[in-house]
Amino acid sequence: MEKKGWIKIVEAFVAILLIAGVLLIVVSQGYFGKKDISSQVYDIEISVLREVQLNDSLRDDVLGADTPIESDDDGFPQSIKDKFNSRIPDYLDCKSKICWLNESCDLEESPKKDVYAEAVIITTSLETPEEEQLKKLKLFCWGK
Repeated sequence: MEKKGWIKIVEAFVAILLIAGVLLIVVSQGYFGKKDISSQVYDIEISVLREVQLNDSLRDDVLGADTPIESDDDGFPQSIKDKFNSRIPDYLDCKSKICWLNESCDLEESPKKDVYAEAVIITTSLETPEEEQLKKLKLFCWGK
């Protein structure tokens, strides 16, 4: 009879150790406490890109830039860089790219993180857009 009591105690102890081990693994993997910032990032990207799209001088800077060009390259409009730098929060790193509308518009070197991207079409006039004046401004952001 005494052996059955000890066996039950050992079984309970092993079960507690197994549960604690699984919880430690789950917590260390980051499943708990990981914030989802995707909706915040998309809202920020959309609002900044919309400001560029609606501002005549910024839109002209985009249309006058060489294409394709990334924000790290020489020749990227400084006014666009300044607009993005003033509006992007400190917890994000961002790059932008100006491309032709009908071409792929991806970063040459993408970070090994979750990248959130939004794009807007930049044109001279909605009534008579000329094919050569249709450009895409794309913003890529990721957490620091």
